[in-house]
Amino acid sequence: MIRLQSVGVRYPGAVRPVLHDLSLDLHDGRFTVVIGESGCGKTTLLNLIAGFLAPSSGSVSIDSVPVSGPGAERGVVFQNDTLLPWQTVQENVAFGLRLAGQPLQQRHAKAREYLALTGLQDYADAAIWELSGGMRQRVSLARALAVDPRFLLLDEPLGALDALTREHMQEHLLQVWKTSGKGIFMITHSVEEALFLATDLVLLRARPGRVESVRQLEFGARFAAGEPARSIKSDPRFVGMREEILEQLLHPRQAARNDAGLEEAPA
Repeated sequence: MIRLQSVGVRYPGAVRPVLHDLSLDLHDGRFTVVIGESGCGKTTLLNLIAGFLAPSSGSVSIDSVPVSGPGAERGVVFQNDTLLPWQTVQENVAFGLRLAGQPLQQRHAKAREYLALTGLQDYADAAIWELSGGMRQRVSLARALAVDPRFLLLDEPLGALDALTREHMQEHLLQVWKTSGKGIFMITHSVEEALFLATDLVLLRARPGRVESVRQLEFGARFAAGEPARSIKSDPRFVGMREEILEQLLHPRQAARNDAGLEEAPA
């Protein structure tokens, strides 16, 4: 388990902290998705978990061991792929294994295994420039999986994709989650995407960033069990929850007053 306990982050010279008194647990095998308005600290939160950033206060730990930097148990996939264009797809996926000193035959076999998991087994010898944006993100995902991390940290990995490719990639992510059994932490700006993917949906509030709510959801698990995506996304419960969260994000003060049973005073 990854645990963030009373975490705060304040950048030098900033008027207010980016994150304040934030506590959150991430569990093995769960798909945690964080959503919130721009500037609420989503990427800062991911950087803390990845070990790229140290908290100003509070603590980040894995199985009670403090996080002191990046580690092999956490694989990161960024919004824009960081693939090496002079290497083939297979060589890109095997790159981390090469750095770890694995023999050529072993690392290529492992690369092919994870290319098959992400549906790219026929593109092992292709050049990166031959692939679409969605396929390149699947290569990035395969590369992160190949080093066998416990957790995958996804920094808006679908944000740069067109709408149709994004829908397909959501389904690929759920298939990878189901097959690999990894814990996944992902940030996104899309409410529908968050609802579809998450087993644990975290809503962040801004200025300073803090956890407002954590919801346990079953929509992604339903897809992983075989229910069609369009059936899930047209479910009245899915649609109602999407509108509820959009209202909370677009009109946070009014949503808070409604939750408290108060009416807004006339202007």
